[in-house]
Amino acid sequence: MFRLEDLVLFVRVSALSSFSDAAREAGVQPAQVSAAIKRLESCLTIRLFARSTRSLRLTPEGEAWLPYARQMLDAMHAGMQKIHTPDDAISGTLQIAVPSDLGRNLLLPVFQSFGERYPALRLRLFFSDQVADVFKDPVDIAFRYGTPEDASYISLPIAPANRRVLVASPEWVARHGDVLHPDALSHLNALTFVLRGRVHDRWTFFRHDEVLNVNVSGTMMSDDAEVIRRLAVSGAGVAYKSWLDVAEDVRAGRLQVLMTDYEGEKAPLNMICPHRKQLSAGVRLLYEAVKACCEGQASVAKAGC
Repeated sequence: MFRLEDLVLFVRVSALSSFSDAAREAGVQPAQVSAAIKRLESCLTIRLFARSTRSLRLTPEGEAWLPYARQMLDAMHAGMQKIHTPDDAISGTLQIAVPSDLGRNLLLPVFQSFGERYPALRLRLFFSDQVADVFKDPVDIAFRYGTPEDASYISLPIAPANRRVLVASPEWVARHGDVLHPDALSHLNALTFVLRGRVHDRWTFFRHDEVLNVNVSGTMMSDDAEVIRRLAVSGAGVAYKSWLDVAEDVRAGRLQVLMTDYEGEKAPLNMICPHRKQLSAGVRLLYEAVKACCEGQASVAKAGC
C-alpha cells in the first residue's frame, strides 16, 4: 500500500533531481526521503531512480510511472477538497496570469462563472503574453503554454495534448486556395508572433516520421496573440496558433484549419504555482473548471479539423 507522503516525495525528487533538495523543501532529513523511495520501489518491484555519486535520474520505469503518481496525488487532493471545503469557505483574493488570447476568448467566461459561484473570492486577472514569474510577479497562479522547464514550481497539466494549427479565414482561402505543403508557406503572408523581442518565424510541422521546418515572413507581426488572431479572422494572412486559441473561431466558421495532413507543434497548457502548499481549495477548484473547459475544446478539435 502506497503512503501519501512517499508519493509526494517521489514527485518532488523527480522534479528536483535531488534527495537533499526534496528533503529541504519538505522539512525532513535526506534519509527519510531515501527511505520513502525505497518503500515505493519495494511496493512496485521496480527501480525508480538510477543513482551515482554525482547524479540522480529517473529510470525508464520511473519515467513511465511518474505521470500516474502525479495523477494519484491530484485525485487525492481534489477529493479531500471536495469533501472538506464548503463553497462559502472559498474566499480571499486570487491573482491569475493568463495568455491574452486564451484569457479573453476562452477562459474569461470560466472565470466569470467561477466568481459568481464563489462570491467571497476575488479574482484579479492579468491578461498578457509576457511570461509571468510566479515567484517575483504579484500573481498566485499562471496558465502557461509549453513544456515546463523549471522544476522549482508546481505544474499541473490542463491540456497536455494541445497543438498548434495553421489557420486562415474562409475569405483568405477563397482568394489564395488551401495550403497543401509547408514549403508553400515561405511564399505566403504569415502573421507572426513576437515574444521578448524574438519573432517566431520558424514553424514546424509533422507527418508520420517526417519533420518539416519552414521560415515564414509577412507584413504584420505583434507581441499580442489576440492581435494575430484578429488579423487572421479579418483575412490578413495565415497564422500558426494554439488550437485552444482558435477552436471557437473554427467552430463558428470564422477560421478554418489548413494543411490537415500535417500536425503542428505541441503546445501543452499547464497551470503553474510556486509551491504545492499554495494549491488552496479555490485554486484546485479553478484548476478543475479550466481543465474541463479545455477538454471540451479538445473534443471540438475532432469535428473542426
